Amino acid sequence: MVRRLFASSHPGPTVAVTVLAVVLGSTVGLPPLRTALLGVVVFVGQLSIGWSNDWLDARRDRRSGRQDKPIARGDLSVSTVRAAALLAGAASIPLSASLGWASAASHLLFLVCGWAYNLGLKATAWSVVPFIVGFGALPAVVTFAAVPPIVPAAWTLAVGGLFGVAIHFTNALPDLEDDLRTGVRGLPHRLGARTAGWTAFVALGVSGVVAVLGQSGIFVGRPIAPPIVGVLGTVGVLALVVWGLVLVGTRAPDRLLFRLIIGAALLVTVVLAVAGTNLGAAQVG
Repeated sequence: MVRRLFASSHPGPTVAVTVLAVVLGSTVGLPPLRTALLGVVVFVGQLSIGWSNDWLDARRDRRSGRQDKPIARGDLSVSTVRAAALLAGAASIPLSASLGWASAASHLLFLVCGWAYNLGLKATAWSVVPFIVGFGALPAVVTFAAVPPIVPAAWTLAVGGLFGVAIHFTNALPDLEDDLRTGVRGLPHRLGARTAGWTAFVALGVSGVVAVLGQSGIFVGRPIAPPIVGVLGTVGVLALVVWGLVLVGTRAPDRLLFRLIIGAALLVTVVLAVAGTNLGAAQVG
């Protein structure tokens, strides 16, 4: 049962977002126990979003014959996944509060965005908005969890939002036809596979450039040479962008595109941590 429930939580994105948060937590100097708590908070929130997606999409997934979804295969009941989603969502409130009100508010914003997408925004032209806002809030969840809380630098929020665009579009691409048959017409569906794919990788490339410029201090008027690790990381991200653009133009969309985006997100995050970049603009109070 536990294994099947975890499979229903969209484990790839759930684990990836948790790792992002933990690495960023190390970057801003959170103590080990607080970093672990941050990881638990984000993990439980992502479980709730993933489970709510499978619960709310159960009918469409069955019609589409989605063999990668436990509910659609008949391995789990809708009621079980619904209960898990609601319990994880409820648990996220006190867990988030343990990080302080500012971090909690940022995390609950991320959580609300995920649920809003699953509850209906995914089928509208506004489908990308929850990803921009939710992932844009992730750096704030981390920096506000510091003691005392740290206001996130604006460029880190921009990097998060750009990642959100890339993640949404590449995650939607393999399912465009199934979604259209079941009445889902989000922004990627309206743009079409190639345009959505190119948009995703352009957003990814811009996020890498913004990250290295943020490291250089250019956005705060104190430019310095960016760390070599940051430069190399950005080169790596841009290489993934080129690879992704080629794939979008030469083959049918598949899960590899989403894996490239997640890999690039992890790469940029690790680069920021290794380079010792300060993601905060100022301490609160």
